Amino acid sequence: MSVFAIIISAAAAAGEAGADSAGLPQLDPTWWPSQLFWLALTFGGLYALMAGRFLPAIGGAIEERRDRIADDLDSASELKTQASEAEEAYNTSLADAKAKAQSIAADTRAEVDAEIAKMQAETDEALEKQVVAAEARIGEMKSEAQTKVRAAAVETARAVVETLIDETPTDETLSGAVASVESA
Repeated sequence: MSVFAIIISAAAAAGEAGADSAGLPQLDPTWWPSQLFWLALTFGGLYALMAGRFLPAIGGAIEERRDRIADDLDSASELKTQASEAEEAYNTSLADAKAKAQSIAADTRAEVDAEIAKMQAETDEALEKQVVAAEARIGEMKSEAQTKVRAAAVETARAVVETLIDETPTDETLSGAVASVESA
């Protein structure tokens, strides 16, 4: 006989033996003491293994995580305090820089105003000198013009008198006549 045939006949024999018993063996009360024994032994072993090895490792990991979280919170609080102090220092230095910039601007404005006033005074002085020189030239030109106008008046009067009365008047007579007309 072959191996295959032996296996089939053994399976058939086991099937006939199982057909004789009616029901599940774990529900048969004759097997309960054995099942309770193995349940207690398995539960006790697992409990001892869990309580002795796994739960302390898990508890240690949880405690380590709790400590790390607390340390992270402490360092975050410290960093927040440092950031707040840095912001305060930044705002203080910014205010100081603004005040210094305004002071520098005011000083520069005062210097520029003084320079402008100085330049304006120099310009006013130069213009005053030019005005005085121009007035002097105008005065000279005016006196020259008056002299030329007087000479032209004398010549015109001489020409008019010569034409009207055919006589040549003297220079003193003509100068006196022009002077009397000028003063009137």
